[in-house]
Amino acid sequence: MNYKTLFSRSLLLLSSPAKAWKEIIQDGGGESSESVGASYVYPMITLCGLSMFIGVLFGNGVDDFNLQVVLTKCLGVFVSLFGGYFLSIYLIEIFGRRFLESVNEGRNLVAALVGYSMVVIFVLDIFTYLFPSFFIFKWILQFYLVYIVWEGVKVLMSIPENKILVYTIVSSMIILLSPFLIEWVFGKLSSMN
Repeated sequence: MNYKTLFSRSLLLLSSPAKAWKEIIQDGGGESSESVGASYVYPMITLCGLSMFIGVLFGNGVDDFNLQVVLTKCLGVFVSLFGGYFLSIYLIEIFGRRFLESVNEGRNLVAALVGYSMVVIFVLDIFTYLFPSFFIFKWILQFYLVYIVWEGVKVLMSIPENKILVYTIVSSMIILLSPFLIEWVFGKLSSMN
């Protein structure tokens, strides 16, 4: 996926999630978990890390420029988002198997749901790394992810109507909290001497 398509898909997911999910299905977006990662998630993670580096380079977030601190922060961004993506897929698969019992939505569809729903996290991270004074907006606007997941679950998954709400809420919380959990663990491990 080129960056023009990446930006247009992100904008469509944020502005009109229902239309974006239908387009993703038509383009074969649920084909394989590797294609979702390679074409969308990994480039967005790279942009998040790059925005962190640029933000720190121009004095946002660090008082004194120290290359080791900057690289550790950038690595933390990569690890938290990358690990959060895979942890979310794993946890949602487990939850789906137990909650839905007989319905198996498949790893590829879960990967597509997680990867494209993380657009909110990616865009808010990019924005707040470049402009840290707007950090409060990240905490408020990240809950828009629930709506994107809601629309994605309705299009991607074959879940009974009475279970969509619970599946959406639990999946959204997993997607939102997994990167924070990985970042916390990474922070604890990287501060050990």
